[in-house]
Amino acid sequence: MSTLRTAMVDYLALRRSLGYKLERAGCLLAEFVTFAETRGADHVTVELALSWAISTSNPHSNWRAQRLGVVRGFARYLQAHNPNTEVPPRALIPRGPGRPTPFLYSPADITALMAAAGERYSPLRAATLETLIGLLAVTGLRVAEGIRLDRGDVNVASGLLTVRTSKFGKSRLVPLHPSTVIALKDYARLRNRLYPRPHTSAFFISTTGTRLRANNLRAVFAELRGHADVGPRAGRRPRLGDLRHSMAMTTLLRWYAAGENVQALLPLLSTYLGHVNPRSTYWYLSAAPELLAAAADRVETAQGEPA
Repeated sequence: MSTLRTAMVDYLALRRSLGYKLERAGCLLAEFVTFAETRGADHVTVELALSWAISTSNPHSNWRAQRLGVVRGFARYLQAHNPNTEVPPRALIPRGPGRPTPFLYSPADITALMAAAGERYSPLRAATLETLIGLLAVTGLRVAEGIRLDRGDVNVASGLLTVRTSKFGKSRLVPLHPSTVIALKDYARLRNRLYPRPHTSAFFISTTGTRLRANNLRAVFAELRGHADVGPRAGRRPRLGDLRHSMAMTTLLRWYAAGENVQALLPLLSTYLGHVNPRSTYWYLSAAPELLAAAADRVETAQGEPA
């Protein structure tokens, strides 16, 4: 094993012990180390890191910058052990547009998606899509969190979901509305009848009795979105993950409309969504014009009040 590869194993083990999953980053870093080994390199240089970062068929600068960022973190770690290590500058590859503005699903959009699933697919696939879409829409779970749910994580008796070791290794309990509990019970009953002996402990299963796969789910959702005629004139392509963003933004808009102290309630929403801190939740305040307008109205109202 090369010196760089040994260091990579130690680096990933250290980061993961701190709660970082580094699934994609681990794969990218392994690719970089292989790239370095083929060139006989025993330490990181800016030239080596840049050559690898741009040696991808994906030309988008964001992806290349992300690849370089993975090496940058590794190089900072290495520099403490090998002073010959060069850390690539942060702005070496300019990033493209920032985080995309999420599509804000309306209740009618969600209803249309669920209805289209029931019309287009087999009973098990239809029920899986309908229930998963509904669950993501009302709980704001990440797509990966919904896929990872096991049967034991769905406690219909207490009305709680257990989301285990999600982002940054965090777990949390997610309380459910009674109507959501009923929908999950109905799905479990149908699933057990249609596929009594699945090959997985997953709560949501495919038509072959296995756990859902993210890539397949995204492809099916794109097809479903077209059937439901959701978002064709939005100027951006709605994603399954936008259901999480829609839940967060709808909650914030509802709080603003009700005159609630949004700043005081943000930590509650952060906890429910599984954010590490409210800073991640603050992003939603600038993610939709509706929220910016609501916040501006609140500030104007406060400024107009007598002291």
